[in-house]
Amino acid sequence: MALFRPSTDVRPVTEFRAHTSDVIDQVQTTKRPVVLTQHGRSAAVLLDVEVYERLIEEVAIIRDLRASEAQLDAGMGIPHEDVERRLRRRYPDVE
Repeated sequence: MALFRPSTDVRPVTEFRAHTSDVIDQVQTTKRPVVLTQHGRSAAVLLDVEVYERLIEEVAIIRDLRASEAQLDAGMGIPHEDVERRLRRRYPDVE
C-alpha cells in the first residue's frame, strides 16, 4: 500500500458526496486509502479493492501462523513441509 498523505487523503464526507467519482478515481489510481471525516473526526476508510483483498489475505496468513505457533507451544509440532503444503493449497495466489 502506498504511503498515506493526510494533505490529500483525508476528506470530509460532504466533499466525498459532492465528488464521489473523483475520490474513487484517486483511490484506484494512487492505491492509497482515503479517510472520510464527519464532524471533524475520522468516520470511515475507503480502500482500493485489490489493496483490501491483499490485506485480508495477509491477515488470514498471520492468523494461520499464530495458530501454528500455538500448536508448537503446546507440543503439537507439524513438519515444515506439511505446513507449507497446507498454506500453498489455501492461498495459491500468495507467494
